[in-house]
Amino acid sequence: MDNQTEVAAITAAIENYYFKGIYEGDEKLLGSIFHPGTLLFGDVKGEPYFKTIDLYLEGVKNRQSPKDSGKPFKGEILNIKVVNSIAVAELNLKMYDFNYRDFLSFHKINGKWLIVNKMLTDLSE
Repeated sequence: MDNQTEVAAITAAIENYYFKGIYEGDEKLLGSIFHPGTLLFGDVKGEPYFKTIDLYLEGVKNRQSPKDSGKPFKGEILNIKVVNSIAVAELNLKMYDFNYRDFLSFHKINGKWLIVNKMLTDLSE
C-alpha cells in the first residue's frame, strides 16, 4: 500500500469513528477505533489528564454528547504522517467550551488502523 492510500484510510477512520463517535456520544462506535490497551495523557485547563481507554469511553457514554448540547463542534485533521505500519495524526477539536489539540498514534493491526495512544491538550484561554 502506498502512503496516500494509508493516509486516506486513517482519514476515513478518524472522520467515521473518532469524530462521529465523540460528536454523537457513541462509545461503541468510538471504542471500535481504539486498541483495548490505549492510554490517554495530556492536560485540560492546565491540569494533568490521564485515563485508560475504558474510563474515557465510560465518560463519553455518561456525558451529554456535543450533538445533544447544541454547542459548536468542529473536528479538523491537521496532519497525518505514516511510516510503514505506524502513523501519527494531529487533530484540532472544538467542542463544548474546549479547543483540543490531539495527537493520535495509530498502528496497523490485521489490516486495520487502530489508535494505540492519545495525547491531548486544551488550547482554550
